[in-house]
Amino acid sequence: MPATRYARSGEVNIAYQVTGEGPRDLVYVPGWVSNVEVMWDDPSLARFLRRLASFSRLITFDKRGTGLSDPVDLNHLPTLEDRMDDVRAVMDEVGSQRATLFGHSEGGNMCLVFAATYPNRTEGLILTGSYARRIRSEDYPWAPTRQERSRQIEAVERDWPAAMQTADLAPSRAEDSAFTAWLERYSRLSASPRAAAALLRMNSEMDTTSILSAIRVPTLLLYREGDRDVRPEEGRYIADRIPGARFVLLPGADHFFWAGDSEQMLAEIEESVTGHRTSASPERVLATVLFTDIVSSTERASVMGDRTWSDLLERHNAAVRVELARWRGTEVNTMGDGFLATFDGPARAIRCARAITEAVIPLGLQVRCGLHTGEVEQVDSDVVGVAVHIAARIAALAEPSQVMVSRTVKDLVAGSGFEFLPRGVHTLKGVPDRWQVFEVAHW
Repeated sequence: MPATRYARSGEVNIAYQVTGEGPRDLVYVPGWVSNVEVMWDDPSLARFLRRLASFSRLITFDKRGTGLSDPVDLNHLPTLEDRMDDVRAVMDEVGSQRATLFGHSEGGNMCLVFAATYPNRTEGLILTGSYARRIRSEDYPWAPTRQERSRQIEAVERDWPAAMQTADLAPSRAEDSAFTAWLERYSRLSASPRAAAALLRMNSEMDTTSILSAIRVPTLLLYREGDRDVRPEEGRYIADRIPGARFVLLPGADHFFWAGDSEQMLAEIEESVTGHRTSASPERVLATVLFTDIVSSTERASVMGDRTWSDLLERHNAAVRVELARWRGTEVNTMGDGFLATFDGPARAIRCARAITEAVIPLGLQVRCGLHTGEVEQVDSDVVGVAVHIAARIAALAEPSQVMVSRTVKDLVAGSGFEFLPRGVHTLKGVPDRWQVFEVAHW
């Protein structure tokens, strides 16, 4: 077993291991819960990992709140962007500039968003048994219903770790008592019953369907035809929405990728890591776009006069820039009485928007804010694209001191502790379709 080390991600310690000396980096992003040391105790998983390390430099880690990484407050669970920060922290710690991400099951959600947000650090994307949404909907009928998911969460908190059913997750190993004993130990040392249930509850609300088309890196999707946990149709759904993605259906029924016959899966992964095409230029990336606008600015300027208004506007701009720097926002443009900024994570963007609305109140000002997450194109120092127009239109719907967000933003911050109030379905000028909009109520 390789040595376990720690990388700092903000104030959190992330446990990681590095195996192999291959020419390309491969980051394994585990599913729901993990333990980087106990995973080596199952011979089949250890064999699979050693094979990956034979053609790559394999980087494994425990997501915050699981395994050997720092625990988290169950009332403030990590968001997708927190987990992206953790991956970048581990990559930085080991000197990895670019890597292929290998995501399994729930780990695929973060991989999808990471690949779209950081294409310059993502050489390729490989998903196995991953899903885009975990609650059934009319256009995604393969996921469990909300009632089924609730029963599963209750069973986890009540019967952990026996709730991890070998017959469903690895039917080829169902009669292997040693494997079942290992799985229960692995689960027990990966998370407590409450933590496992809380993470499962949070994962249930994540929805990455709206960002799939923003992924521009070589993508391989590997699914088993009889998987009972994540259906092959879910893989086809994802592949159909990622430009150039390749979907491969493999024989077998195991959800755990290392169970059953794994040779064909390993061959597909090796080819993807060592022989894929150069990824596309990263000028198109996934970003959260923020528009701010001072309420009644024209009327205030006419009453105050140009010089007094100009002085007040400078103080407003300074206050906004302080919050942008605090929350890692990138100022794109200042439009007289408002700002256009982008963020690499929607939760940070929401917190920044709320902080801006509060920061300008002592100046006697109110601002309205609009947020949307989507693909943008970077042109010199500007950003363009439909996502920019959507954020601007949503900002126009906001009332004084309100932060309004699209459904996409709401779905991507599941588990972050934000509360949202529905504000109707709107037709946005110049933008196709109708858009559900929400007000950020608490944070």
